[in-house]
Amino acid sequence: MPLRNSSSVTEFILVGLSEQSELRLPLFLLFSGIYVFTVVGNLGLITLIGLNSSLHTPMYFFLFNLSFIDLCYSCVFTPKMLNGFVSENIISYVACMAQLFFFCFFVNSECYVLVSMAYDRYVAICNPLLYTVAMSPRVCSLLMFGSYVVGFAGARAHAGSMLRLTFCDSNTIDHYLCEVLPLLQLSCTSTHVNKLVFSAVVGAVITICSIGILTSYALILSNILHIPSAHGRSKAFSTCGSHIVAVALFFGSGAFTCLTTSFPGAMDQGKFASVFYTNVVPMLNPLIYSLRNKDVKLALGKTLNRVLF
Repeated sequence: MPLRNSSSVTEFILVGLSEQSELRLPLFLLFSGIYVFTVVGNLGLITLIGLNSSLHTPMYFFLFNLSFIDLCYSCVFTPKMLNGFVSENIISYVACMAQLFFFCFFVNSECYVLVSMAYDRYVAICNPLLYTVAMSPRVCSLLMFGSYVVGFAGARAHAGSMLRLTFCDSNTIDHYLCEVLPLLQLSCTSTHVNKLVFSAVVGAVITICSIGILTSYALILSNILHIPSAHGRSKAFSTCGSHIVAVALFFGSGAFTCLTTSFPGAMDQGKFASVFYTNVVPMLNPLIYSLRNKDVKLALGKTLNRVLF
C-alpha cells in the first residue's frame, strides 16, 4: 500500500494530552513508568513462555501472541507520545499514516486474539476429551494467522481510505496519536466514505468479537452450572477468570472511548478515555495473567532458579 500524499500538508502537530506546561513533566514521568512496566511485563511474559516447555500449550500460545501485540502497539505510539511532553510533537505525513496503520492493525488483531482465547476456554471446559484434537498446533496457528490477516484487512481499510483525503491548511491533531476520527476533522475534502469505512470496520469487529466471546462464555456458564461439586465449578471458573478480566478491561474501555467520541464536541473526553485501552490495559495484561496463574508463577520460579543458581 503506497503512502501517496496528495495533500499540501507534509507534517502534523500532535497536541498530546495537555497543553498546560506545568502538567507536562508529571505526565511524562507517569507515562514513562507505564511504558517501562508495559515493555518489561510483556517482554518478560513472552520470554517466560518461550523458555518453559511446560507453558507450550494452546492457552499460553495465545497469551504469547497477546503479549506480543500489546508490546508492539505500545511501541507504535508511546515514544512519540512521550516526546510530546518535552518538545513540540511534530510527525511527518508518512509517519502519521504508518502509525495509523500499525495501531489499527495491532488493536484489531488483539480483538480477534481475545476471541480465540475465549474459544480455547470453551473447548477446555466443555469438551476436555477433545481438547488436544480441537486445539491442535495447526488449529491454533490458523486461528492466530486469521487474527492477523483480519487485523491487517481492517487496518488497510482505515489507512487506505485516509490516504485518499486531502489535508490543506490545518495540521494540528487534537490527540496524542494519529487516530482516525481526529484526522478526519482536519480534512478539507469530503469524509463521508471514510466515516462509512470506519463504521463498517469497527461495527464488524465489535459484532464478530462480541458474538464469539458471549457465545463461548454462555456455553461455558451452562456447562459449569451442570457440574455437581462446588469445587469443580470453582476450578472451572478460575480457568476463565483472567481472560474475563482482560476482555472486560479492553472492550469496556474501547466501547467507552467510542461512545465518548460519538458525541459532538466530545473529542477531548474521548482522548482521555482512550488512554486506558491504549496505555493502561497493555500494562495490566501481564499482571492479570501472572498474578492469578499458578503455572506462570511456577515457571517464573524455575526460570529464576536456573538463571541465578
